[in-house]
This record gives sequence, C-alpha cells and structure tokens, in this order.
Amino acid sequence: MRADVNIGMLFSNLVMFFIILTTGSVLAAGGVHKIDTVEQAAQALKPLAGDMAYYLFALGVIGTGLLAIPVLSGSLSYIFAETFGWEGGLDKKFHEAKGFYEIIALSLIAGLAMNYLGISPIKALLYSAILYGVTAPVIIAMILHICNNKKIMGERVNGKRANILGIATFVLMTVAALALLYFQFLG
Repeated sequence: MRADVNIGMLFSNLVMFFIILTTGSVLAAGGVHKIDTVEQAAQALKPLAGDMAYYLFALGVIGTGLLAIPVLSGSLSYIFAETFGWEGGLDKKFHEAKGFYEIIALSLIAGLAMNYLGISPIKALLYSAILYGVTAPVIIAMILHICNNKKIMGERVNGKRANILGIATFVLMTVAALALLYFQFLG
C-alpha cells in the first residue's frame, strides 16, 4: 500500500509539474497573463497547438469532465452519507441509499445550473482554488493532530521524520496561502 501511494503521488506530482511548466511557458511566450473565459483559455493554446487548439482544449475539458464529475459527485455523496449516518455506496440500489443518490443527482444539477446562471467556469475554478489553498493548512494541521493522537492511532502515531515533513508542509502551505491571498486581493 505504501509503494502504491508513493508511486501514485510521484506520478501525479510529475504530471502536475509538467502541466504547470507547459502552461507557464506557453502563456508567457504568448503574452497571456489573464484568462477570464473558456474561449480565452482555448485561444491561449494556439501557440502550442496551432489550429487544433480548440479541439485539444475541448478534448481536455471533456476528458477531465468524464473523470471529475463522477468522482466529485460521488465523493460529495459519500461525505454526506458518512456525516449523517445514511446508507450509502455505489453498490447499493436507489431504494437502499436514497439520500446518497439524491446528493449525486443534486450535485450534477447544480453543476449544470452554473452555466445557465451565468457563473463563469474560469472564475469558479479560480475561487475554488483559492478556497483549497486557504483551507489546505487547516486540513494539514488536523491531519497532523490526528496522526499524533494515541487515542486515535494507537501505536501507529507519526514518527519524528513524518512530523518534520508534515510541519514543513504545514508551514510551506501556510506561507503559500498567505501569499495567494495577498497577490489575489491586495497585490
């Protein structure tokens, strides 16, 4: 399990690094510093993909949607089911886990409604990224607290190395969150 997690984290971070590197070099070379619409995002790919930019962007959005929509709506349903003690799980039939499947349906409808309400998907992504960035240090602190609590973890509490890495991550994410807020709203 440890090797699986470590390999998965390595590859996900490697992919993220190259996405950031490619995006930064393409946008900087194209003189693009601000993207407010989906059309501008597709247009920003033009220096890299030429006339195929719109098709490449559409393929990326569709692929991401096919991956993210079921995962996000399912995750939200699991969160509600765990929080409120509902029966839940994709292995259950609708009548066995009605609330679980209703949350999936409501989250899908809410996602579709954003388009019809005129909510910019780019701004929604930006503000959700800001929210994730601001809440990350809080979540890291909670995880560190839980991982060092003998009542919860028993003899499997964090070791010294895990705590040093966890605290370093907490400090780094706190500084990054503060910088994000400063540059987004004041800088």
